[in-house]
Order: sequence, then structure tokens, then C-alpha cells
Amino acid sequence: MTNDMPEHPSPRPAATRRIPFAIGAVLIGAVIGFAAVHGIDGLRRSAAGDAACRPAVDLARKLAPLAQGEVAALTMATVPLRLPDLAFTDAGGKPRKLSDWHGRTVLLNLWATWCVPCRKEMPALDRLQTRLGGADFEVVAVNIDTRDPEKPRNFLKEANLTRLSYFSDPKAVVFQDLKAVGRALGMPTSVLVDGDGCEIATIAGPADWASDDAIKLITAAMKPARAEF
Repeated sequence: MTNDMPEHPSPRPAATRRIPFAIGAVLIGAVIGFAAVHGIDGLRRSAAGDAACRPAVDLARKLAPLAQGEVAALTMATVPLRLPDLAFTDAGGKPRKLSDWHGRTVLLNLWATWCVPCRKEMPALDRLQTRLGGADFEVVAVNIDTRDPEKPRNFLKEANLTRLSYFSDPKAVVFQDLKAVGRALGMPTSVLVDGDGCEIATIAGPADWASDDAIKLITAAMKPARAEF
């Protein structure tokens, strides 16, 4: 019988043990580098979120008891987060940004015709816009179909969804931007946003936005100073 194992194996386990230390050194270096560029305050801001968005977190805390029934799947904001200034186009091809709705509460929704739950959700979003849309609130539903640009338009027309304004991003950059901040994990995705562009709540998946549960929650989000919780 022969023994194929080397008589004097090389000390690889020791090298393996050094790997975690090397990784730790890289991570520490990255933190030090961040601190050098942004300062210690930058690290604190990164952990604590955008201080200007703390009122949105306070509002989310007050709204939490209303996240029930048809909107029970909403995740209320717990860390102040200002959303990226998402860019897309309107029905006429004019560039728009999320900041265009400054001062208004927005239900930002990402949808596509290839997404079956999205298509089922759209009539409820249209009814929500009919019920609450105006100077204080708007449903901003952004289509991210990347192929036939007429398909989503035809879908809205054939379904008689006339109250929703048409917005699109055929490159789906808005999805990637939301994904980068951990707010887009699938389709549909909806984010309730305050007038300063700060997250109030997020939901991954569809909801009955025309339900009494949704109407009550969004009405309270629109005018928190006068709302009764």
C-alpha cells in the first residue's frame, strides 16, 4: 500500500488562519479611509441616517398602528432616509425628478406589464389617486418596461386607468437606485414619501391601495399635524 500524502505537508493552515486578520485589516482600512475623507461626523451620519428626515421617522412611528388589514405589510421607517432624487420621464417625454413633488406626500410605485401583481394592483392605485390626488398628495407610478414603450401605455388605456399620470424609465434606473438604498427587492415596490423626499414606509409587493385601511393611513400621512391617531 502506498501513501499519497506528502511526508512533510506545507504549513497551509497557518496561512489560512491569517486570512481573517487580513480581511479585518482591509475593513479597518476602509473605515479609516472613510473617516479621513468624510470625518468622524460622516461615520455618525452614515449610521444615524439623514437628520433632516427624522420627522418622517417620527411620523412613521405614529402611523404604525394604522398599518393593518390591506396595508399590514408596510414596513415603517425606523432610520431617517432621504430617497435618491429619482429621474424618469412623463407622458410627453419631459424629464422629471422625485424632487418635483417637494412639499407633497407621494406614493411612489414601480410597476411593469410583465409583473402580474403589478397589473392587478394598478386599478387600486388609480382609485387611490381619484380619491386623494391633489395639492397634498399624488400617486407617482413609474413604469420600468424596457422593451415595447407602447405596451404599458396600451395597458393603462385598455384598463381605463385614466387618473394615474404616466411616468416611465425604460432603463429601469429608478429600480436600481432604490435597490442601492435597500428599498427595491422585487416588483411591485411602493414607497410612501413625505414632502421632503424622506421615506415614511415601504412595501415590497402589492397592496389594496383603495381600501379603507390604505385611505386612512395615507390621509394621516398627508396632514400629520391634524390627524388623529
